[in-house]
Amino acid sequence: MDRAKMREKIARRAEKEIQDGFYVNLGIGMPTLVANYITENKQVVLQSENGLLGIGPYPTEEELDADLINAGKETVTAIPGSSYFNSAESFAMIRGGHINIAILGGMEVAENGDLANWMIPGKMIKGMGGAMDLVHGAQRIIVIMEHVNKNGESKILKDCSLPLTGKGVVNRIITDRAVMDVTSEGLLLREVANGFTVEDILSSTAAELKVADDVKLEAY
Repeated sequence: MDRAKMREKIARRAEKEIQDGFYVNLGIGMPTLVANYITENKQVVLQSENGLLGIGPYPTEEELDADLINAGKETVTAIPGSSYFNSAESFAMIRGGHINIAILGGMEVAENGDLANWMIPGKMIKGMGGAMDLVHGAQRIIVIMEHVNKNGESKILKDCSLPLTGKGVVNRIITDRAVMDVTSEGLLLREVANGFTVEDILSSTAAELKVADDVKLEAY
């Protein structure tokens, strides 16, 4: 599977986490793709920390408006009834617990729910952005990412090696291979993606991983 199709597969699975009526924040990168797959039977309001409530799908060439961007500086559309505001109001929404779910990217996730997603030491960065606030302010945190890095090494670890965005903040991890929940008893395998087996997931995951009694096979 090529990388574009893999990212679409993950984004489509992540969309299932969003319920009708939810206020949702989509992080920079792969999470922004989720906006393209929200089903028509759901009334969902997407929030961007740069000051937009009511993000629509990516624009067509005719819809393109250079002034309308998300937190990742990508051009977006706005749904009817959307509103614009400054960063102070935006972060008041986040810190006030008004965002039902945040879907974020991840470089590493630890088995206890620690998240590293904002920097690699020695590389140029713009800053942490809104992730530090989102992981503590949103009611539920979903991390979506590829299961292994470009060297084939697990991104789901016993302990994160990169600087943390937040400690014990992740509720669910969705990768191209599996869906896992962070629980008080440890990391729990809930779903296995098409083309993989439980054994594949266990062997490609560095963290200790328990298998749910009702684990779903070929789930997405």
